[in-house]
Amino acid sequence: MSQVPAARRALAVLRLLAGAPGPLPASAIARSLGLPRSSAYHLLTAMADDGFVTYVPEERRWGLGVAAFEIGSAYLRHEPLERLARPLLRRLVDRVGEIAQLGVLHGAETLYLLKEQPPRHATLVTDVGVRMPAQLTASGRSILAYLPPAQVRALFPGRFVDRTGRGPSTLRDLRRTLAEDARRGWAAEDGHITEGLASIAACAFDHTGHPTAAITVTFRREDHPEPAWPALAAQVRATAAALTTRLTGRPPA
Repeated sequence: MSQVPAARRALAVLRLLAGAPGPLPASAIARSLGLPRSSAYHLLTAMADDGFVTYVPEERRWGLGVAAFEIGSAYLRHEPLERLARPLLRRLVDRVGEIAQLGVLHGAETLYLLKEQPPRHATLVTDVGVRMPAQLTASGRSILAYLPPAQVRALFPGRFVDRTGRGPSTLRDLRRTLAEDARRGWAAEDGHITEGLASIAACAFDHTGHPTAAITVTFRREDHPEPAWPALAAQVRATAAALTTRLTGRPPA
C-alpha cells in the first residue's frame, strides 16, 4: 500500500500529458500536479525507464512514451465499450421488449456498434456498422446536445441531409432541438429515419464528462404513443447512466 501514492502520481502524469497538446516541461508538470520539482523529475525518470514517458532533449520537454501507446492500442483491441454495454443492452431489451442499440458519433454521422433485440422482432435499417446523419437520429442528437456549440457548427457547415422530410433542416433548428434534448436529458426522433418508427436515446459520458456513446431504443410508434415516451426514456436514461458508471465516467456539470 505504500506504493499507492506513487502510482497515483504516475497516473496523474499520464493523464496530464494525454490531455496536453504536446510535450510539457518538467516544471509545468510539477506545478500542475503540486509536486516538488525534484520529485517530479525522479518520477518522470522512473516512468521513462519503463517507456511510459519520453524526454525530448531539443525542447527540454516530456511527452508520452511508446508503452503508453501500446496500452492504449490494447484497450481498443479489447473492444471495451461494446463489452461493457452489451449486458446492459440485453437487460434493457428484457425490460422494454424493443430493439436497443449502442451508437457513437463519427464526424457528422451516427455509427452503430451494437444491437440487441427480442426474438422474432423485425430488423431495422440502423444495423451494426451502419452510419446515419447524426442530426436525424436520437442517438446522434443525444450526443450532440452535450458538445460545445462551436463543434456542432463545425460538424454541420452546409446543407442538411434529409431522409423522410422530417428533422432539423438548418443549424438554428438543430440548436433549438439540442437545447431541448439537453434540458430533459434524452432525445427522440419520430419517423426521421423510417416512417412509422420512433427512437429514444440517452447519452453516456467518460471520466471528463465528455459525451461518449448513446443508448437507443427503437419501436413502432403505434406500440408506444407519445405520452408513454417519458416512462420509456427513464429506462433508457438508467441504462446510459449504468454505462457511464462502468466507464468510470461522470455526467457534465
